[in-house]
Amino acid sequence: MRVGVPSEVKPDEYRVALSAVGARELAEHGHEVIVQSGAGEGSAISDHEYVAQGAKIVEAAEQVWEQADLVVKVKEPQPPEVAMLRPDCLLFAYLHLAPDPDLTAGLCASGATCVAYETVPDRNGALPLLAPMSEIAGKLATQAGAFFLEKPLGGRGILLGGVPGVAAANVMIIGGGAVGLNAAFIAIGMEADVFIFDTDINVLRGIDIALNGRCSTVYSSTLAIEEMLPRADLVIGAVLVQGARAPRVIGRDQLALMKRHAVLVDVAIDQGGCFESSHPTTHADPVFEVDGVIHYCVANMPGAVPITATHALTNATLPYLLALADHGVAGAIDRDPGFACGINVAAGAVTHPAVAAATGRQYVEPENALGLDPKPIRSANQGGSDDPAELHRR
Repeated sequence: MRVGVPSEVKPDEYRVALSAVGARELAEHGHEVIVQSGAGEGSAISDHEYVAQGAKIVEAAEQVWEQADLVVKVKEPQPPEVAMLRPDCLLFAYLHLAPDPDLTAGLCASGATCVAYETVPDRNGALPLLAPMSEIAGKLATQAGAFFLEKPLGGRGILLGGVPGVAAANVMIIGGGAVGLNAAFIAIGMEADVFIFDTDINVLRGIDIALNGRCSTVYSSTLAIEEMLPRADLVIGAVLVQGARAPRVIGRDQLALMKRHAVLVDVAIDQGGCFESSHPTTHADPVFEVDGVIHYCVANMPGAVPITATHALTNATLPYLLALADHGVAGAIDRDPGFACGINVAAGAVTHPAVAAATGRQYVEPENALGLDPKPIRSANQGGSDDPAELHRR
């Protein structure tokens, strides 16, 4: 199979979907790897490094999209890229379709088969391709929050860890998954007072053990959130429903409860945002103010640390990429039925129920869209859980 790696064109995106390690593994499996010239520069990977591991370099993005059977990307395709998709092409990337009906329509019109990293589960129902970027985003969320709390950046002017005789800042984290745990880990290291909210007592219990009781765990409810907001200097939103729009956990009217120039970091912005007042921003222009509260809503936070993020992403995606390249979609699903959960669009249809519900389109079983035998067993709930515990964790 011909595997194509184009340069990312989303603003301020410096990652690349495949490292030289990945190129070597694909080449050893007998696949042709086609990399756009300069695609790895933002991640400090030269064209020469790709060539040394068996890849072919082409100059233009159009050559990658024309020649590849399987295109692997980091972020969702932008309009010029959607226009280059073919019905016989397989796309493997972060898609985040639920908040983007226009992109969903474009992918459907292309006829391509589109597999989203963020909805591929493992056999335990976890999301292994989302996890490394969640870990990075969680750590960056605390760093960004600490930075924008500084007065010259528009914040309250408070040091996250305080100093002897002056209290530390209060950091409120909503969601106890990979983002929340890593955000808490950094905030604790910076000596802030940390509060993690989640609706699953077992998750809170695990966090308490993992962090040796160094943060407060709180059962998440509307009242609990409202009681904490007046005390919070930094609030990090880390919630997820698999494949769906992020649930709103802080409304616009609740901003009035917060301190002036406190900071909100919305890590769920790529799934539509978990604060009502959020809208996507970029690394070049990362923050805005609403009702006296600073909002940081960068939709590709790990893109700020591309060397770390690219290698972490390849480590996670490579086994799945090899499965697709070696066996095709049908073969990959046959070996791991849960792979079907990752197919968001195929043959002009939306094949993930949460995406269909969010974008107002009809849902079609992925096996039906692809003309495969139905696989009744899934590794995870395709549509996200109705259990409220699933609403506060990413």
